[in-house]
Amino acid sequence: MLKRLLKRILKSDVVRAAACWLGAQYIRLVWATGRWHVEGGDIPRAYWNSGQPFILAFWHGHLLMMPKIWDPSKPLHMLISQHRDGQLISRVIGYFGLGTAAGSSTRGGSAALRQMLKALKAGECVGITPDGPRGPRMRATPGIVTIARVAGVPIIPCAISSTPRKQLNSWDRFQVALPFGRGAVAWGQPIVVEKDADLEAARLEVEAAMIALAHAAEAAVGHPPTAPAASNSPPGPPPEKKKTP
Repeated sequence: MLKRLLKRILKSDVVRAAACWLGAQYIRLVWATGRWHVEGGDIPRAYWNSGQPFILAFWHGHLLMMPKIWDPSKPLHMLISQHRDGQLISRVIGYFGLGTAAGSSTRGGSAALRQMLKALKAGECVGITPDGPRGPRMRATPGIVTIARVAGVPIIPCAISSTPRKQLNSWDRFQVALPFGRGAVAWGQPIVVEKDADLEAARLEVEAAMIALAHAAEAAVGHPPTAPAASNSPPGPPPEKKKTP
């Protein structure tokens, strides 16, 4: 009975809206009270200053602090899955002025792909977690290199880690940064996917660069590297489906 009541409360729009607001305030608190070192920050800054669009790529487990690494004066459209958790993420990042496109790089992606390409053509940036929304962890799907090739824009990877942190036992080993700590933000070199590129080779290049960057960010704050899932691992648990009235 109590379990059903709690589940009903968590499905309340009012409760969910309040939780998203609190989530945004928590991110602000962690960033404001932490000491953050940014490595390679001149890389995205050069693109921001010149008005050149690019694809921001980071692993799903690094999602929490992502809104604070972005220049809020520059438009960013995040590719967010359509399920209930994705809607919550959209609300949270909306407090930081970031837009979203509903879909994923592999599922329900046709409309989202059009939105991504439209934004890039307009000179705006897009953000993708190439192992989201279900994994396998730290394994890139082909969607990100397909978008980069069609749009003719580079992929710039980024990784975030901090200490102290709570790393969840979820499929993505989600990192929850804690207040009053220190953190590392690592930007990688742009990766260009040529029109005639082999997409599998490009996917592997992006994946390897992102894994190396994630491990470098963790090492910078004294954490052992988070291991990627086996390349043939099954995806995480299916997302909760939104019920229609």
